Amino acid sequence: MIGPVKRVLVAGVLVASLWIATGTAPAAGDEPVVNINTASAAEIGGLNGIGDAKAKGIVEYREKNGPFKSVDDLRKVHGIGDKLLDKLRSHVTVGPLAAAPAAPVAPASAAAAKH
Repeated sequence: MIGPVKRVLVAGVLVASLWIATGTAPAAGDEPVVNINTASAAEIGGLNGIGDAKAKGIVEYREKNGPFKSVDDLRKVHGIGDKLLDKLRSHVTVGPLAAAPAAPVAPASAAAAKH
């Protein structure tokens, strides 16, 4: 049987893994963090301040020029200036999201031997 602490740890690791796999995680507000190097135009278009045209422009820029090296590279996309970039900064990323380090978990055989 799994104790409550291990259950919470396992759930946290699973959630972090999903965030990494999908390239999204909750931001400070209600909007997710979107990886502009992997997201579709529809996902990017869901960001506040980004409509269909700008989302399509971001994807087209990425396809033509390769992945964005930094969030600041969004300035190179037509229609995205400093004000919009500042608004988007906490809601976009260019790489995989780092997961919080998980606490070490004893192997199942070692845990079972203690009981």
